[in-house]
Amino acid sequence: MKNALSFSLADFFYNDSPNVLTPPSDFLEWIQDPQIQAGFSFFHQMLLDAPRSVTKIHSNIDGKDRRVINFTSYNYLGLSTHPEVIQAVIDGVKKYGMGASGSPMLSGTFDVHVQFAKKLADFKKKEDCILFSSGLGGNVGALQGLLRKGDILVMDEKIHKSLVDGGILSGAKMIFFKHNDMQHLDQILSEHKGKRTLLAVEGVYSMDGDLVKLPEITQMIDSSYPNVALYLDEAHSSLMFGKNGRGVGEHFGLEDKVGMDYGTLSKSFGGVGGFICSNALIVKYLRGYASAFNFSCAPSPAIVCGLMKSLEVATRDSSLRDKLWENTKYFKDKLQAMKLNLGGTQSQVIPIIVGSSGELLFELATELQLKGLFLQPVDFPAVPAHERRFRLSMTAQIEREVMDEALNIIEDVIVKKLKAKGMLGE
Repeated sequence: MKNALSFSLADFFYNDSPNVLTPPSDFLEWIQDPQIQAGFSFFHQMLLDAPRSVTKIHSNIDGKDRRVINFTSYNYLGLSTHPEVIQAVIDGVKKYGMGASGSPMLSGTFDVHVQFAKKLADFKKKEDCILFSSGLGGNVGALQGLLRKGDILVMDEKIHKSLVDGGILSGAKMIFFKHNDMQHLDQILSEHKGKRTLLAVEGVYSMDGDLVKLPEITQMIDSSYPNVALYLDEAHSSLMFGKNGRGVGEHFGLEDKVGMDYGTLSKSFGGVGGFICSNALIVKYLRGYASAFNFSCAPSPAIVCGLMKSLEVATRDSSLRDKLWENTKYFKDKLQAMKLNLGGTQSQVIPIIVGSSGELLFELATELQLKGLFLQPVDFPAVPAHERRFRLSMTAQIEREVMDEALNIIEDVIVKKLKAKGMLGE
């Protein structure tokens, strides 16, 4: 295909093929292009070991197994491989077997599900909690279960796709405000004042690493829109932000202003699943109407045993959080000294923005991986076309010498290439 790199997945969303099981003809032509195949080779690469800071992958680039420094994992606190957590999972498997083997309503609710939900609700300072088998399912299920046709769902334009999908399923009218733009948000809320409205935002935005402007939002709701309910997605902030690790709500001292607190169990918790904490009555209501809860197998009880231990380990003291923020500051300072564009990150999510060239992005990604750094490229439409990037996820488990090794690779590959192209200041 001519100029294949000027297209993206966004260009082939609508399928006009006569057979619904046949992709669009132009998509098939595009996906066969050697440059596009090379780009897609970065995705679905096989990890051969646990998601530690140094791991092994089977590289799609050259077909070799290689040791890599891993900055792609959401295992922020290292709990996925924590010895106590692993032992709790082993003990759970011995007692409960591998899976729940039933939906929560019929036969899938185990004692550990009830215990863990209670612990999460207490931790988040809410009345009750509902567990989901996946993080995506939590957001989709919550919005699909809460909202109806005629309701208004207002979301930050950089909200996670799972919340968009939940909004579509609900039938509510979806309106997006410019990212963290309080004036635009005020305008939208004013235009729909008096209607049932849910405002959904993220604590930490997953591609930029910046924080929600929660103080401004809650002040706006209190002063002008008291009937607007606030939904806070704490996927990238639970266990990490706040004095006790409860998230961005605690970080700003505004937990009581959050009507519904969502969290994922696949990131800082180190497992898999999602949860919603809110008032007891709406949680009871969701148990009847959230399809992702009712019509999905309950979370594996053995994994829940591990997740309970993760919560215990992460909250017994602040050592893991302290180490995460120490590592984050060290790495950010070094990257900033290299004059790299880190956007407006305020968290352990650190973008390295390289600009508008998809060809350059994947050229850099290839060199990084061949030198031993697993740092995945993020292309349009996941991010704006002029802000193609690498997204780095810092962890508490990475050692200083490994960080220095990674920094040397970044300097040797990204910094050198951007300087040669005149894209980086001296």
